[in-house]
Amino acid sequence: MPPTVKDLLDARGTHQFAMLRVETLEEAEAAARAGVELLSIPPAMIHDGRFREVAPDAFTFPGDNFYEIGGTDDFLRWAMPLFKAGADGVYCSGSMRTVRELSDHGIPVCGHVGLIPSKRTWTGGFKAVGKTLDMAQVVWAQVKAAEEAGAFAVEIEVVPHSITQAIAEKTGLFLISMGAGAAGHAQYLFTDDVLGQTRGKVPRHAKRYADFASERDRLQALRVEAMGRFVQDVHGGDYPAPQYLVDCDAEVVSQFRDWLDQQ
Repeated sequence: MPPTVKDLLDARGTHQFAMLRVETLEEAEAAARAGVELLSIPPAMIHDGRFREVAPDAFTFPGDNFYEIGGTDDFLRWAMPLFKAGADGVYCSGSMRTVRELSDHGIPVCGHVGLIPSKRTWTGGFKAVGKTLDMAQVVWAQVKAAEEAGAFAVEIEVVPHSITQAIAEKTGLFLISMGAGAAGHAQYLFTDDVLGQTRGKVPRHAKRYADFASERDRLQALRVEAMGRFVQDVHGGDYPAPQYLVDCDAEVVSQFRDWLDQQ
C-alpha cells in the first residue's frame, strides 16, 4: 500500500523520499520496481486500471497546469474523480482559494513555490527564485500561503538550498525539492532527464543516469538501415523469396484458372 499523508509528514527529516514524473505505464512500472516512492503522473493514468497493477505502493499525485483545468470549481470537478480512482493527492498550481477548496473537501493538495514554470513571467523566467532577500521572502510567503490554505505539501523548485533549509525549519509542510537542495523531504526529477531523453538544454539540477537519446538515435539509424534493405530487396526482386510465400497444389491452381476462364 502507498504511504499515507501522515506517513510522509511523520517522516520529515528522517527519510529522504525519491520522486519522479512519469509519462507512461512502462515508466511507472520501472519506477516502482526501482523503489521510487512518490510519482507524479498525467491525470488520465490514474483512471487506467493497469497503473495500480504496476505501481501499487507509490504515493501518486496526478498533476496538470492550472490553465489546462480552469478555476476553482473546475479544479474540484477535475480532482474528485481522480481521488475516487485512487490518487493519493493532487498537484495544484492554481489559486490559494482553489487549494483551500480542495483541502476543505479532504483532498490532499500539493502546491508549488519558487520557480513555477507556468507563472515564470512573475519571477523573471527560467531561473532560480530566492537569491535575493526580497525573492526569498516571496518564496516564504508562497509557502505560508499554501500552508494556511490547507496544502500538506509544496513542490519547491530551483530555490537556493540554504533558503530551502531555512524554510524547512519553519514550515510544517512536506517539501518536494526540484533543484532546491537536500533540505527538501523528497527529491524530485523528471524521468526524461534521469533517462537522458531530454534534448537541448538540460536543467542544472537534472542528473542524467542513462543516455536514451543516443540509444534512440542508434535505433532510428537501425530502422532506416533495415527499411532501406527492404526497399532494395523489393526493387531488386529479392523479396518475396520462396521461403516467405504460401502456395497450394498445382491441381487447385489449374482448376481455378479453368474456372476463371469461364467467368
